[in-house]
Amino acid sequence: MKHSDYISSKIMSLDVLMPKVHHWHLKSETIVFTNGCFDLIHYGHIKYLSDAADLGDRLIIGLNSDASVKNLKGAHRPIKDEMSRSHTLAALHFVDAILIFEEDSPLKLIQSISPNFLVKGGDWAVDQIVGSEHVINNNGEVLSIPFIDGYSTTNLEQKILDSHGHKG
Repeated sequence: MKHSDYISSKIMSLDVLMPKVHHWHLKSETIVFTNGCFDLIHYGHIKYLSDAADLGDRLIIGLNSDASVKNLKGAHRPIKDEMSRSHTLAALHFVDAILIFEEDSPLKLIQSISPNFLVKGGDWAVDQIVGSEHVINNNGEVLSIPFIDGYSTTNLEQKILDSHGHKG
């Protein structure tokens, strides 16, 4: 299989993913789920996602659609479209599946997948993470992985704007 085909095969709908999830559960593989916009991938994202992947056997990422990012972040976002964002994430060897979702919340995905671990970045308190109640009620764990200071899409976006004389 060509590398580009392999990368594309990791981006799937929930209907395509669910038989894989059932198989992974049957094999007692540990499933980790996280979600986000992942607009401008930087070192903080890579560290966070690799730490999340280290928690289990399979890493599934719920990726906000372009419309969802715009609703959450404002009209100026996303900077990169969902095709670019999803393929960049799928190219990471430790990512097993990418699901693009239209809703502002990944709750439906979390309830369908019932991951062993639900993780978010350090700015989220565990009790504020969408889906935490479902995961905990199904004997899973919810974790907030610490951020690495100085790495955020907002900071990167501002640095780019500043370098082009657009102070904001």
